[in-house]
Amino acid sequence: MERPSVEPTSLDELIRTRRTIKPPMMSDAPVSDEDLQAVLENANWAPTHGMTQPWRFRVYRGDARTKLADDLAQLYLTAIPPEEQKEGKADKLRKMPTLAPVVILVWMERQKIEKIRELEEIEAVACAVQNMHLTATARDLGAFWSTPPFLYKPEMNAYLGIGEKDRCLGIFYLGHPAEGDAWPKGRRQSIEDRVEYIDA
Repeated sequence: MERPSVEPTSLDELIRTRRTIKPPMMSDAPVSDEDLQAVLENANWAPTHGMTQPWRFRVYRGDARTKLADDLAQLYLTAIPPEEQKEGKADKLRKMPTLAPVVILVWMERQKIEKIRELEEIEAVACAVQNMHLTATARDLGAFWSTPPFLYKPEMNAYLGIGEKDRCLGIFYLGHPAEGDAWPKGRRQSIEDRVEYIDA
């Protein structure tokens, strides 16, 4: 079976050089429509059991980011009990979306007939986000997948206007790395400590 050729070493390098680039490490240079569309289109090619394609995205740019930032801070204060709130967290949420040129809310839309298990649908969305991250890296963009706990609360579903069984799975920040900043170094423990081989 013939398939398009992908240079293995190039793919290895792409995967291993992917890094988390948080909004304070991004410049205010706009992300092109072409780059944004590539990030979203490649998300759409993630593995999906039953072809449910459960990933959903809402993209915020320009002034919409400021309102989103205020809304997220308020959601945090509403959804998280006061005794569990972290000092400065609301202020951080009020700032972060304004530092990235593109902010994407990510959620899993539950299939109405629930043919596929919820966990598999969540896994599919995670694969879509990995595709987004790798596409960003390939296009010299920085990205950060943030998952603060309040996203999983009913208040977030109400904010998004999504179903009770849908699940918000993160905030994806996208932008150009700031000029002059060194690309972060990566590290991993040996894969041999995490693999068991059985040959007979």
